[in-house]
Amino acid sequence: MDPVSAIALTLGVGWASGVNLYAAMLTLGLMGSTGAMALPPDLQILASPIVILAAALMYAVEFVADKVPGVDSGWDALHTFIRIPAGAVMAAGAMWDVDPALGLAAGLVGGTMATASHAAKAGTRLVINTSPEPFTNWGASIGEDVAVFAGLWAAIQHPWIFIVLMVVFVALVIWLLPKLIRVLIRLFRRIGRWLGGGPAPEPPTRP
Repeated sequence: MDPVSAIALTLGVGWASGVNLYAAMLTLGLMGSTGAMALPPDLQILASPIVILAAALMYAVEFVADKVPGVDSGWDALHTFIRIPAGAVMAAGAMWDVDPALGLAAGLVGGTMATASHAAKAGTRLVINTSPEPFTNWGASIGEDVAVFAGLWAAIQHPWIFIVLMVVFVALVIWLLPKLIRVLIRLFRRIGRWLGGGPAPEPPTRP
């Protein structure tokens, strides 16, 4: 695997794991088992039929859970402790056979990408769930799944294009996260007042 393809795969598995880990594992496993790509030695386990079956079953569970407002946020909270470490491990596996030092660096990069994509997804879903209608949630969930499948395909088939897209993604996250955090803080304060039975703050009066 040439350096550009290795970098794209490292970024891709980290980013995709933060969005939907099981979709990422399933995509890489199927592409590796069908010969559509040559998986690095440390990722060849993903092409095992048992791993593919497990990833497919967990993807099916997540596909359903991710469409239910509220349940999706609980699922995201639980997977904070799964997606990020898995993204780091898979990214390290993309480079470890080249050089263990590069593998460690790739793990750090992959873990960071997984953290960024997971935080963006989970935070956005919390905001979307304030809407009573389910269609926005369904659209976001399906869009995320499509993005994972298409993104990993692009990382393998068109690594330069994918790297550029990841640079744009990082820039968007840097711009978006502070705004998203402010919205979530206001949301949590509103929920806290509601749970505490306190009155909602009155709007400021004009002089």
